Amino acid sequence: MTVFRSGPSGLPPGDGPVVVTVGTFDGFHRGHRRVLAEMAALASARRGRSVLVTFDPHPLRVVRPEAAPPLLTTPDEKKAVLACSRLDYVVFLAFTPELREFSPRRFVEEVLLRRLRMSHLVIGYDHGFGRGRSGDVNTLRAIAADRGFQLDVVKAVHSGPAAVSSSSIRRALLEGRLVDANRWLGRPYSLAGTVVKGDGRGQDLGFPTANLRVAGTDKLIPAEGIYACFATVSQGRFMGAMHIGERPTFPGASASVEVNLLDFNADLYGQMIHLDLIEYLRPVVAFGSVAALTEQMRADVADTRKLLERRLVMAPVT
Repeated sequence: MTVFRSGPSGLPPGDGPVVVTVGTFDGFHRGHRRVLAEMAALASARRGRSVLVTFDPHPLRVVRPEAAPPLLTTPDEKKAVLACSRLDYVVFLAFTPELREFSPRRFVEEVLLRRLRMSHLVIGYDHGFGRGRSGDVNTLRAIAADRGFQLDVVKAVHSGPAAVSSSSIRRALLEGRLVDANRWLGRPYSLAGTVVKGDGRGQDLGFPTANLRVAGTDKLIPAEGIYACFATVSQGRFMGAMHIGERPTFPGASASVEVNLLDFNADLYGQMIHLDLIEYLRPVVAFGSVAALTEQMRADVADTRKLLERRLVMAPVT
């Protein structure tokens, strides 16, 4: 897979049809994966090239900043997920105030046809594009008939009666429904960032924690609570009990994202750490004493170990 920032040159020269999909693709959930799988299959069958076009920043950051959602996947996380796909190329198109004003037809003609030499477009059933999202699937059918490219519309992936969507996953994460979010994503929700110095309370309590400065200011932080997770650092992959949110047992303490790595004892300051969130254990509560908090932390670690060891035996996280 080759990643391109937007630019005037388009794709490198090559033979065969160019199969394209376009979208924000925040989260790369199961619905997005269906689109990517169909596009890759078409490109392979036609001995062509597959191209995913996405945007940076999220279009709502430009169109309506006050309504822009927190991101399920930052641009770097998108690249990491896509590196494991069957795609040939990914284009990160800068979403600028100028691009915002493109009509649906202008976007198709100038970006997809002229710059990318598209011959086949694969799109999700609910795709909206162009100025004010005035273009939809019916718009694309009309443009395709006029300009002579092929169009495939991919149906939704459902979970119960509702279609899997980025907005439903955000809602689940903010409500502490991590199992639902992970099922719809098709993988564990993740956080990544740099380990920074905290106030040292975890060390004093016998449960040293790595405090995380999350990468990406737009990244969605799930609901406050205690989570079982897997943590990947330079020394390897470890089980972890993670805290997100306020620390009400200690008045005046700031909110934090921190994780206690099980069976680990090394300095992590300044390191990057990647967390795969597996299960929500409990909400954050205020304890009447430090002793009561310590006892609960001991139980959290035991629950985490039991849950994650069972997970490793049943189905290792990928």
